[in-house]
Amino acid sequence: MTKAIRIAAAVLENRKGQVLLVRKRGTQAFMQPGGKMEPGETPRAALARELMEELNVSLPPAVFEPMGRISALAANEPGWIVEAELFHADWDGEVVAAAEIDAVRWVDPRYPGDLPLAPLTRDSVLPLCCETT
Repeated sequence: MTKAIRIAAAVLENRKGQVLLVRKRGTQAFMQPGGKMEPGETPRAALARELMEELNVSLPPAVFEPMGRISALAANEPGWIVEAELFHADWDGEVVAAAEIDAVRWVDPRYPGDLPLAPLTRDSVLPLCCETT
């Protein structure tokens, strides 16, 4: 039986159509910002909390537009899958790497360059972004 990590994740998009990717300290793969939900916390509330803690991005939960539930092998936890509630929001403000975030990058979802990407981002999120633009 595969173990699952449930998260809320964001496709933050700027005016140029770029999406924000983050890399956690001590890891290699870039992925969507977001994180695990606390007990009793809704995915939108968890996402708002995580974005504030990790990037100093202040968005109210109501602005997050659902994009669906997706899953893939976890990038940093061998033998686990990640199940993400994915949301979209526009953001053109400042982004500050904080907490466990070591690096941030704005990328064109069609051409993310040579960044190492988490399976969820590479196989599901970026293709989904390309479908919806």
